[in-house]
Amino acid sequence: MFLVGLTGGIASGKSTVSSMLRELGCPIIDADVVARKVVEQNTPAYHRIVYHFGSEVLLENGEIDRQKLGQLIFSNAEKRKLLNSITHPEIHKAMLKQILFYFLRGYRYVVLDVALLFETRRLTQFLNHTVVVYCDPATQLLRLMQRDGLTQEQAEQRVAAQMPLNEKRGLANHVIENSGSREDTHRQVLKLHTKLEDSMDFLLVRVIAIAASASLGGILLYAAKMLLS
Repeated sequence: MFLVGLTGGIASGKSTVSSMLRELGCPIIDADVVARKVVEQNTPAYHRIVYHFGSEVLLENGEIDRQKLGQLIFSNAEKRKLLNSITHPEIHKAMLKQILFYFLRGYRYVVLDVALLFETRRLTQFLNHTVVVYCDPATQLLRLMQRDGLTQEQAEQRVAAQMPLNEKRGLANHVIENSGSREDTHRQVLKLHTKLEDSMDFLLVRVIAIAASASLGGILLYAAKMLLS
């Protein structure tokens, strides 16, 4: 099994592409979903967030108020860094558990749906392929305004706060052009899926895993003999 990173920008259509891949039977690990789970009540990350940010970031039912927490860190780099130091290790551990689950089930590849894939760069070293969902700036702004009910100025501020899509496109192995129709995007996704399914990358990963397991087994056997001698 090998790993594929999927990313994009706000309103570029990453979620649409992720859904299309899921419909084709691809296992998807959504970092946003994982991020919500690791801060649920009574988790280690939850307690650390409440300790550092106070009870004002909680809803009446005790859950984290993600909107209020987001407002706190949006313009404060130190608080944002602190929150990331709390949540990112927990997110990565949870994602690793899911990756191992899919590996044991024999899937050829797993898609990691990560909005900040290239911004953090923590996962890129483990990926065999990276995919960016791209759309032109005018389309991106229009979709964002329509989706979130924003003015053009508000939408431009949201887009400007992210890494430019053109920059992400230059870092990716594959680009899904999502400025056109849904049908055109689906054709590109199907083509990408076929290419990944036909890839032999998974064989190399399995050979390495088997070799590592064999080496570990040999080390354990040698240690057992030493202890018994």
